[in-house]
Amino acid sequence: MRKKINIAIVGLGQIGSYLYNELNRKKKEIESKTGKIINIVAISAKNPNKKRKYKINKNIFYKNPLEIINNNKVDILFEVVGLEGGISKRIVENSLKNKIHVITPNKALISKHGDYLSNLAEKNNVNLEFEASVAGGIPILRTIKEGLATNKIEKIYGILNGTCNYILSEMENTKDDFKNVLSNAQKLGYAEPGNPKLDLNGFDALAKVKILSSLAFNIKISKEKSLMEGIENISSKDIEIANQLNYRIKLLGITELINGKVFERVHPCLVNKNSYIGNVNGVMNAVIVKGKPVGESILQGEGAGPGPTSSALMSDLLSILRGNIKYPFGIPSSKRKNLNSYKVKNYFNSLYLRFEVKDKPGVLSEITKQLANRKISVDRLIQIPNHYNKTASIVIITHKSKEEDVQICIKKFKSNKNILKRPILIRLI
Repeated sequence: MRKKINIAIVGLGQIGSYLYNELNRKKKEIESKTGKIINIVAISAKNPNKKRKYKINKNIFYKNPLEIINNNKVDILFEVVGLEGGISKRIVENSLKNKIHVITPNKALISKHGDYLSNLAEKNNVNLEFEASVAGGIPILRTIKEGLATNKIEKIYGILNGTCNYILSEMENTKDDFKNVLSNAQKLGYAEPGNPKLDLNGFDALAKVKILSSLAFNIKISKEKSLMEGIENISSKDIEIANQLNYRIKLLGITELINGKVFERVHPCLVNKNSYIGNVNGVMNAVIVKGKPVGESILQGEGAGPGPTSSALMSDLLSILRGNIKYPFGIPSSKRKNLNSYKVKNYFNSLYLRFEVKDKPGVLSEITKQLANRKISVDRLIQIPNHYNKTASIVIITHKSKEEDVQICIKKFKSNKNILKRPILIRLI
């Protein structure tokens, strides 16, 4: 006799509703692949009467999601509310304590409370699965946990936010400014219609980087402050100049080990137009893993949206249905280490610096002298005069320079009245 598995879904937004429909639509396929019959016994959301794309069964609707855990025999629960803490944390925490497997795409929750929740899952011999929390439908977490399990991973980097990648790609294609492209992205559903700040400022990508670090390096989730810069200050002028220099601007999430310390960061990068990552455009995500002995592995696909996210959620479901009880982060919590963070001030990297200045003699020499005082040397230099306004743009590509020296320079440029605004800094990769 085939075993019945009871499923609950908490959160019926775009992703939750799509998932609900997929589960109902693919029951026979799931049964044929796992030998288990799934049965959705409970759903919950803020508003039972909200107009949704897919019809829901109101007979199994719970206004209070915590009642699902207490009053119903649920085997697997999907948390798709998406909060960093609050009700999302309580739902996952209570489910694990009640020996219910949990599947979630909630990167904010996992990046903040993942250590605690994984401990709970291990103690209660249930799964906490979060494949969909990083890079949507790309199976990057399972690749690290299983496919590359015996490799020593040294670095992971890539495009982890489809919203930012779409905006930067469109700014290049249309020559339009950030504000207009963002507005269009919101109309198309690629950016949050209300407040897209967490995508644009790098927070979303950094949460994913912290999860990747933990899995790749077998460490606890870092609580230390990381370098996080978004794309709000990138202008069409920077994109045009980068293009002339044979670069594109991409928001990258990067984690690597340097001298036994973990260096996590998210910031815009100038990448070569001929590189692989330089040709990943639109809403696509791409993740590059460097390890030994495998070398370099690349995974690319759609990183957001109901379809790709549900694909990853279903993958986690089938893994549980097949009876795979696994450590959430690949190894027992007791064996995951705490690593110190590498200090960004010590990092050496080449930089793109754009200065908006008064067009008058001596300004360029003032800038280069200040840079030279901090041992920052110039690799390439472009001057773009604006005769009408009697201003100029000065663009400098530096040789590899120490981050601390660059930041000291930028602070000192504030007192230079010939420099009209804070210089734009973009790192090269």
